Amino acid sequence: MSLTDVDWSLIPSPSDDGGADHLEGMALADVDLPSTDGGSVNLSTMRGLAVVYVYPMTGRPDRDLPDGWDDIPGARGCTPQSCAFRDHFAEMQEFEVQSLYGLSVQDTGYQKEAAGRLHLPFPLLSDADGAFGDAMELPRFEADGQKLLKRLTMIARDGVIEQVFYPVFPPDQDARNVIDWLRDNA
Repeated sequence: MSLTDVDWSLIPSPSDDGGADHLEGMALADVDLPSTDGGSVNLSTMRGLAVVYVYPMTGRPDRDLPDGWDDIPGARGCTPQSCAFRDHFAEMQEFEVQSLYGLSVQDTGYQKEAAGRLHLPFPLLSDADGAFGDAMELPRFEADGQKLLKRLTMIARDGVIEQVFYPVFPPDQDARNVIDWLRDNA
């Protein structure tokens, strides 16, 4: 089985704990986030339509995932989620999505490995210091002593969040859900 082929019926599904209820209608935080394509991105200054998917952490072939990772509801699936966004990137652009980003608390060096290995045509953003997550009050969980962001996806226009998907499960369907929303709200 590849990293993107997961039997989601064996993975515990996350429940809606209300952790993202406050986000819709909120302006994206004025925080500079290091990007895998060099430099930094400030989501608050984005113009047009942007999609930001937030994920806990991407696994790497040379490192073990935290103990019990598959037992944490909503933790598993970062690679399938990123690959789905990669595979639907051109279609999102047809719906006038100007910017697509993945965001996690992993540092940019770690993210660059994943972006290259997965052949992502969009950058990943690092919130390693937690400033964006804190400012947005994003939901979190802890695994192996690491504070990680719970999986969610935001669609924003001109720096203001119009739609939030939370919880996201199964993660490999997230891009398809975004496209369906874009089609219905064009």
